[in-house]
Amino acid sequence: MIFIQPSISPVILSLGFVDIRWYSLAYIFAFILGSYFIKKINKISYKIITNDEIDKFLIWAVIGVILGGRIGYVLFYQTNLFFKRPSYLLEIWNGGMSFHGGLIGMILSIYLFSFKYKISFLYLSDLVSLVAPIGLFLGRISNFINTELYGRVTDFNFAIIYPTIDNNPRHPSQLYEALFEGIILFMIMLVYFKKKPKSYSIGNISALFLIFYSTFRFLIEYLREPDYHLGLIFNYLTMGQLLCVPLFFFGVLIFIRK
Repeated sequence: MIFIQPSISPVILSLGFVDIRWYSLAYIFAFILGSYFIKKINKISYKIITNDEIDKFLIWAVIGVILGGRIGYVLFYQTNLFFKRPSYLLEIWNGGMSFHGGLIGMILSIYLFSFKYKISFLYLSDLVSLVAPIGLFLGRISNFINTELYGRVTDFNFAIIYPTIDNNPRHPSQLYEALFEGIILFMIMLVYFKKKPKSYSIGNISALFLIFYSTFRFLIEYLREPDYHLGLIFNYLTMGQLLCVPLFFFGVLIFIRK
């Protein structure tokens, strides 16, 4: 069955001097919901961190994700442009965020915050990992609305035509990622956590996140249109797939050691 992508403006509301976009709203809701659920999860688990510290960490998380996401996008996907015009790194209004860069920024924020407040790094990482699929789900839905990161042309029975791109049926890769990296990944970690919320092995939720996210992302990338300015690396892999490889092995290493 072939569907037509619904025409939805990326801008929800324009106030003249500023536009309220679905993508930015997704970030806001992700952080608010994430903070709320972290408090709930912490309450029924080890209670290593206080609600006040969680509120403080929210600011650190926002800074880590935004800076890391932007720097990662420029360095991973726009390297040539960065060397030609280094100021492009600061041109946030031109768009461009990288999940892997945002992940690195978040990890640094977790490390610095846990060091400053003497909190278990892996426990805080577990809390963040457990709610991260919320942001991934909302982000991928926003990608779909913005007609970005769309799939490759396909003759598969289920496909979507993106009229602003062309009239070819394509994989709705954003929706695939929203399903697997958002809903399914969340359910996997939640089932593991709920079995022993007060005695699970700290660090394993972070490991599960890295293992399953990298696996889902690696496989779905085969259905996603490669970045036009990068193409396929080694004529086979995308940049996103290459960045998933170390995540997978780090996840396996943490799980084995824990």
